Amino acid sequence: MTDWTGLAATIAAAESSGCKLGVSVIAPDGSRYAHNGDRRFVAASTVKIAIMVELFRRIDAGRDSLDQIHVLRPQDRATGGGVVKELHPGIAFTVGDLCYLMMAISDNSTTNILIERVGMAEINATMQRLGMKNSLLGRPMRGRPPLPGESENWAVPTEYADLIAALFTNQAASPPSCAAMIGQLEKQTTDRRIARHLPAGEARPRWGSKTGSLPGVVNDVGFIMTANGPLILSIYVEIADPPEGEAVIGDVARAALATVG
Repeated sequence: MTDWTGLAATIAAAESSGCKLGVSVIAPDGSRYAHNGDRRFVAASTVKIAIMVELFRRIDAGRDSLDQIHVLRPQDRATGGGVVKELHPGIAFTVGDLCYLMMAISDNSTTNILIERVGMAEINATMQRLGMKNSLLGRPMRGRPPLPGESENWAVPTEYADLIAALFTNQAASPPSCAAMIGQLEKQTTDRRIARHLPAGEARPRWGSKTGSLPGVVNDVGFIMTANGPLILSIYVEIADPPEGEAVIGDVARAALATVG
């Protein structure tokens, strides 16, 4: 039986400073640990994992292709994270380009294009089919908390850990699509969270994640490969200071990795 004492102590130490954590961990042998794992947290950009899954399921069904072209329209440029908001309308992107920008640099404009393309209702229906009963895509990306009357994007840590696990077991989509989605997670450009304490250079293990950030929210969901398989991590932090939140995520990931060896 996995001894999660060290991880629990790390979480308790972090929360003693006033932040609130939601953590779900799946070890390579399938054993699990959760702290506030079934509580709803603001998803921020971690919801983009679910958008990606629905896109690849559509591709599996022959309803879309990574090679299809989308020409940027003025209304496509969204506030918040990313670079596409700075580009001129008329630029042509493949659907694969849109997905890469959504996942690697968390571009909000390309995310909203993909939400429109695959359908918000369809994304939520797929989340339900995959067992994500309390997570929700409630609105497009705006780079800010919801205004009065707007829905929120919600994430349950255990449900997002299960979604990453479904990529490794080929339950989220076809095996080629699941492999491609794992590859998209590995293109993450922010290594200050789950990967914070991993060694540099050739000694660094494979890892991948999708971050999420809003005022008061710092999240990361992904995996670190070990000799025995993936260590899956779903970490949500309610905290006022973003750099401190990133450090908390790094410490939790390090403690989880030390636990599983």
